[in-house]
Amino acid sequence: MESETVGTPAGDARITWYRGAEPARAVVALGHGAGGGIEARDLRALAAALPARGYTVALVEQPWRVAGKKVAPAPRTLDAGWRELWPALAKPGLPVVAGGRSAGARVACRMAGELGAEAVLALSFPLHPPGKPEKSRADELTGAGVPTLVVQGGRDPFGRPQEFPSGTVLTEVPHGDHGFAVPKSAGVTEAESMAGLTDAVLAWLDGMLG
Repeated sequence: MESETVGTPAGDARITWYRGAEPARAVVALGHGAGGGIEARDLRALAAALPARGYTVALVEQPWRVAGKKVAPAPRTLDAGWRELWPALAKPGLPVVAGGRSAGARVACRMAGELGAEAVLALSFPLHPPGKPEKSRADELTGAGVPTLVVQGGRDPFGRPQEFPSGTVLTEVPHGDHGFAVPKSAGVTEAESMAGLTDAVLAWLDGMLG
């Protein structure tokens, strides 16, 4: 694991690299959500599992998070930060799968075409605000323009799996909420849920990249 600081107009961003088997097949760049950082359980699980299978993982912290602020800025500021970070993510000369959780997934979808992402991994995509399905963000997801995998908790109030547009490639984390936490009553441990998530992501990556 190693960290790299990248300057942007909004302040310093940080990339934490997790490397494994060489030669690597691709970089999987994952941003955090608006309410947390790269310590999220799904990001940690992917950083632990993917490198051994030939995928370098880059966990990206936006400038607002590095600066210790509590509230994420406007989407255009998040997009600008991602744009400035991209040359560092693409530096290894490998295909880059852009992704992230929640707000980070939205950024990856919005910027995929402009930046030349190979694909998008959308974790806990916030399809709509809780209780407001009429305020859909489906256009961001469908507008990514590259192969996209959505990984969604079965009880995510920001959009349950059955609410996504027809044709969405989606893997459900049974009983998971927006942070992929599962209740004890589900009879499934966090380790089991995260193993299912990482297995699904690896199968998708392997199938897409050959």
